[in-house]
Amino acid sequence: MKSGDWARDPEGLYQHSRGGVITVARLTELGVPSRTCYRRCRPGKQWRRLLPGVLMLNSGEPTRRQLVEAALLYAGPDAVVTGAASCRRHGLKMLPDGAFRVHLLVPLEHKVGSSGHVIIERTTRLPQAVVSSGVPLAPLVRSVLDECRRLGSRREVSALLAETVQRGVSLAELFAELDAGSSRGTAIPREALHRIADGARSAAEVDAMKVWRLTGLPEPLWNHELRDENGEYIATADGYFVAAGLAWEIDSYDFHFGKQQYAATVARNARYAAAGIVVLQTLPSRLRTEPKRVAAELVAAYRAAEARMRRAA
Repeated sequence: MKSGDWARDPEGLYQHSRGGVITVARLTELGVPSRTCYRRCRPGKQWRRLLPGVLMLNSGEPTRRQLVEAALLYAGPDAVVTGAASCRRHGLKMLPDGAFRVHLLVPLEHKVGSSGHVIIERTTRLPQAVVSSGVPLAPLVRSVLDECRRLGSRREVSALLAETVQRGVSLAELFAELDAGSSRGTAIPREALHRIADGARSAAEVDAMKVWRLTGLPEPLWNHELRDENGEYIATADGYFVAAGLAWEIDSYDFHFGKQQYAATVARNARYAAAGIVVLQTLPSRLRTEPKRVAAELVAAYRAAEARMRRAA
């Protein structure tokens, strides 16, 4: 675009923007003097300044998409949208009302800072972006927890995490992301996730009882605390079949959430083995999707444990 042509061809100028949002640097390349850019952003003039060095080619109220585009232009090409703005684009609804903010992740070495409606977070854990309609988004799990870290309301955090789990995201993924990131702001989301997990375990117990009724086996002791002959704690089995020495564990969420919980599960199973107790582990999702198959596995495990006990007698 030749010098001066931009004034006669506003549509051509618009085509070089992102939905009407453009940087002053780009306008200068197109022949618009920088002083003209800023003069046109004064009150009552044709354009509107959105962020330092970023403006809109009209003076109306920007849309959310324009605010997102302005944020990305301001932060640079490596920026990734996270938090509430990303959650909305991922389809989540349980987000707090209030002023629209765009939370961006940028590489640690970037010097750009937060400004206006943009929250800049420098990170060593820049995620691989999921591009949606041209907008680079952090993966859903990262977006949700980045938002939760900044929310001070337990109710809002719980509502957002519950919706995320209902969408099919596993608690394991959420706990793993909490463990991988900074501990800042994680107390409330961690507490909320444990409450959700407790509810899920309660539901799993109901499903487990339904499966047990299909087996014809004697009823186990539910949530039964087991100790060895010295009184040392072994575990609290979800279901314990006394006659067979069989513990049935409804182990969920990819072996109980994260690294520490996985290690605890391994240690528990080692205590079972040392005490001569056979363990059957079942994922709670299978209680609902494959009840007959799980019932058959439970019967087979019971028979094998019972035979082992007879041989040891």
